[in-house]
Amino acid sequence: MAKEFKKIGILTSGGDAPGMNAAVRAVTRYAIRRGMEVYGIYEGYKGLIDGGDGVKKLAPQDVANIIEKGGTILYSARCLEFKEEAGLKRAVDVCHQIGIDGIIAIGGDGTFRGASDLCKRGIPCIGIPGTIDNDITCTDDSIGYDTAMNTVVEAVDRLRDTCESHARCNVVEVMGRNAGYIALETSIAVGATAVVVKEDLNYKEEAVFEKIRAGRAAGKRNFIVIVAEGVENYSEGLAARIQEQTGVETKFARLAHIVRGGSPSLSDRLLAARMGIAAVDFLLEGRENVFVCERDGKMVATDIQKAIVIDKMYKSGFTPSVKYPEKELAAYSPAEVEDMKAFCAMREQEVKELLAISENISNY
Repeated sequence: MAKEFKKIGILTSGGDAPGMNAAVRAVTRYAIRRGMEVYGIYEGYKGLIDGGDGVKKLAPQDVANIIEKGGTILYSARCLEFKEEAGLKRAVDVCHQIGIDGIIAIGGDGTFRGASDLCKRGIPCIGIPGTIDNDITCTDDSIGYDTAMNTVVEAVDRLRDTCESHARCNVVEVMGRNAGYIALETSIAVGATAVVVKEDLNYKEEAVFEKIRAGRAAGKRNFIVIVAEGVENYSEGLAARIQEQTGVETKFARLAHIVRGGSPSLSDRLLAARMGIAAVDFLLEGRENVFVCERDGKMVATDIQKAIVIDKMYKSGFTPSVKYPEKELAAYSPAEVEDMKAFCAMREQEVKELLAISENISNY
């Protein structure tokens, strides 16, 4: 059912991602065009709790010339207070004082949990997935992911030049939180000798050594091994073992937060614009407690709580800290549970296909 909104808020929360500014711009300009006032909420949910200068009205010119900027002009901050009932109550009170009757929240799964909590307290919210990790199972892509991968590719291409000059191997650790998507796709794009991700339950370290030995015997001078940061406390040790087991001088590089920054790619700018407009439309359609999800190139609304359960179902297969959501699944019908299982199986198959591609074209 269509709803009328006079004032909406927009915030970015959690880790920053290239393209967040493009999404802020799209939401602000489109919402104003649809007759609403837009309020920027600074430093995520912290700004919503603080009120005052933490919430400012935005005009179209306030979001001019930001589409090419990395990071987020609305800033971001962790807010433990928002997880407490007192903090949530304060945030709702600030919304009522200003007259904000809906919020669009850009971020990852933690951001969506916060948005869901606000929905339960009478503030309709729509989420937009903005995270370089692309670790929100229900969407094909999240804002910032494409740019992050391009940053990794550029950095690894530079490292390979030095590897070739000095006949070395480089073990490169990339971001991605508990998901291996950045590592998987960039390993294919840079022609890595091997990739190490938590999702690969059949990974064997000796196979990596053997590839490098075979490559060196065939005259290959450079080797790249990409490791996802979710494989904790592993990368540096692997570099040392490669050198010890193969005789190839091996260096370690942790790209860390350099992967987060930078001007967003065309793909991320376009995705941000499409998701921003969809988020406003969903809000006006009377939807809430959903986030904008890209599926096969289309923007669809996905229930936040259901998405969180699917996320747990999928990640429990390779992340010990994530428990299979048996109790949560009791709230869904058998048919819904089967559909959720099928969706997780599809994501697992995608990863297997990427691993197979990496293996089939990286003899050395």
